[in-house]
Amino acid sequence: MTPAPRSGDDTRSMSRRTLITAMATTAGALAVAQLASGQTPGAGPTTPPSTVTTPPRDFGPGAPPNVYFTDPDVLTIDPAFNALRQANAPIQRLWTGALWSEGPAWNAQGRYLVWSDIPNNRQLRWLEDDGRVSVFRMPSNNSNGNTFDFQGRQLSCEHLTRRVVRYELDGSVSVIADRYEGKRLNSPNDVVPHPDGSYWFTDPPYGGQLYEGAPDAPGGPSNLAGRLNPRLGQPPEIGDAKRELPTGVYRVDPTGRVSLVIGEDQVPDPNGLCFSPDYRKLYVISTGRGPGDAGPGGNRDMHVFDVGSDGKATNRKLFTDFMIDGVKCGPDGVRCDVSGNLWCSSNAGRAVGYSGVTVWNPDGTLIGRIRLPEVCGNLCFGGPKRNRLFMAASQSLYALYVGTQGAAPG
Repeated sequence: MTPAPRSGDDTRSMSRRTLITAMATTAGALAVAQLASGQTPGAGPTTPPSTVTTPPRDFGPGAPPNVYFTDPDVLTIDPAFNALRQANAPIQRLWTGALWSEGPAWNAQGRYLVWSDIPNNRQLRWLEDDGRVSVFRMPSNNSNGNTFDFQGRQLSCEHLTRRVVRYELDGSVSVIADRYEGKRLNSPNDVVPHPDGSYWFTDPPYGGQLYEGAPDAPGGPSNLAGRLNPRLGQPPEIGDAKRELPTGVYRVDPTGRVSLVIGEDQVPDPNGLCFSPDYRKLYVISTGRGPGDAGPGGNRDMHVFDVGSDGKATNRKLFTDFMIDGVKCGPDGVRCDVSGNLWCSSNAGRAVGYSGVTVWNPDGTLIGRIRLPEVCGNLCFGGPKRNRLFMAASQSLYALYVGTQGAAPG
């Protein structure tokens, strides 16, 4: 006959059962957490927290320090990328508060970054000395892409006025291009300078909408039924323009003559563009269908052209389709480093962990990725040594020191 347990034995038995149950519950919760963060239980060291974890990593200035030697959201895909990354540099969110950030450009003499907040119709400026952000220009005519030319003058692509402008050193403003063969441009998007004194820019239709510019006058392609009133909230000279041209890439020579260098049949809905370090190649990104497009729009890919001394772009080739792990990492802006690698902003939509930046070598091989918690619209190299990557992403501005330098001004 088994003796009846004493009260002390019963208490110890209950305590052991409670402890075992608690341990099992905790182990199960840890396993679930590991799976949610992309970790495999028992597969080795714990993967550092990243932008794909829940809750998301805090990138802000008040965030806990990044205790890992390499930032967990800067990913080496090919060993060649290790020479381009700064191992102990963290991704930092410098500022947030925009509606849609675009067109970052670095002013080397002033040591500041300017970028566009398109829907808020303003340009913002980040000062390197104290990190202060202020409104730089408002209204900005819904400017999108910005850059600085070889003389240090700012160039801006304006959606609202459908033109490219240059801010002169004396404070005046010059219109670089607003028409081609007498017809109004659509909505210039991005612009780059060439050492020969020319400017090259893309002209998709994305400014033909209420949020980032103004739709066409009634009957125009982006306002066929005429239900939208393009004059509301606009200066009196805005509201009578209609889309007149297909999309394209243009070159403005030093005399002001505008030439079509890449037609819609080659790269529909062109967006970001940049030159190789030797200016012998031009990279052009094609994005999706825009307001008023009659055709399907671009395929969210990037093409490369040879650039001749005659100012023409020839021998088009597909550089990359931006398919990564089965995810379409839609490109937007692009910059080259001094070795000819392409740093491209990524818009992967709801594919969390694939928005940010993709990095490709000159052969079109993916070598690295930078994961951001927001869609990245555009980027540029800056800082006094031009070794800091600035990323304009949705509502915020991010920065990361890298182990290389940008190849071009702005």
